[in-house]
Amino acid sequence: MKLRVSAVQYHLHTIHNFEEFAAQVTHYVKTAEEFEADFVLFPELFTTQLMSIGGGRNHPAALTIDELPQYTEQYKQLFVSLAKSTGMHLIGGTHIIEENGRLYNTAFLFYPDGSVGEQRKLHITPTEVKEWSMAPGDALHVFDTAKGRIAILICYDIEFPEIVRMARARGADVIFCPSCTDDRHGFHRVRYTCHARTIENQVYVVTTGTVGSLPTVDFMRGNYGQAAVITPNDVPFPPAGVMVEGEINHDMVVTADLDLSLLQQVRDKGSVTTWRDRRTDLYTDWS
Repeated sequence: MKLRVSAVQYHLHTIHNFEEFAAQVTHYVKTAEEFEADFVLFPELFTTQLMSIGGGRNHPAALTIDELPQYTEQYKQLFVSLAKSTGMHLIGGTHIIEENGRLYNTAFLFYPDGSVGEQRKLHITPTEVKEWSMAPGDALHVFDTAKGRIAILICYDIEFPEIVRMARARGADVIFCPSCTDDRHGFHRVRYTCHARTIENQVYVVTTGTVGSLPTVDFMRGNYGQAAVITPNDVPFPPAGVMVEGEINHDMVVTADLDLSLLQQVRDKGSVTTWRDRRTDLYTDWS
């Protein structure tokens, strides 16, 4: 099985209405469509751009995080429409939703047939807890698609090896990791752990982050991001485990082809067989 993935280095800047947001999203989707992508990945928290719209003449300041969920239905309708019209699977970064008075940082998978999958962020960063009062999700999901089984782990989640081990044990061959980091330290934490997860589990990881700035939105003023498609470190993959990567902090889309049969090849007879050789007699098998 082969599939083509595109990852969006989404440029954050102040906008004035939802239509501007929709136009920017559509531009990226159409770009990926021209490359005939099967999957398109947007970054974590990219819908915070909607907070820069503010509340109009009577509320010119940026919206608060508690007000962002008011755009949930418009956001979903936009992505459902684009997924259906292009025939691609769209991983709509993450958006903040509200349920029973709690906020959840949530990724959505929009299928070409109009159906929608959902994965809430499982591990919440100290800033998300302290400044935004985010609540963690309580379940890992894997998603079956016409192009194979995937999982979506959001930024900080990729830094916890157990959860990726669970995703692989449930059959996921590709991990999509939407991210949002505001400096080099955070970016490299996510990037290096993405590499570790590909080696440990012999999977692909597709990751991307936000770039640009939202000067009026607290905690979104700085962004340091880069998209990449990361592979196991073994023949027949690139020696550094990087199939493609974008230019850091540039507005762009990167695209690569993934061959799932190569994953099985290295699991069976690679230079190392880390998935097969895990010592479940000594430590828990997270399946």
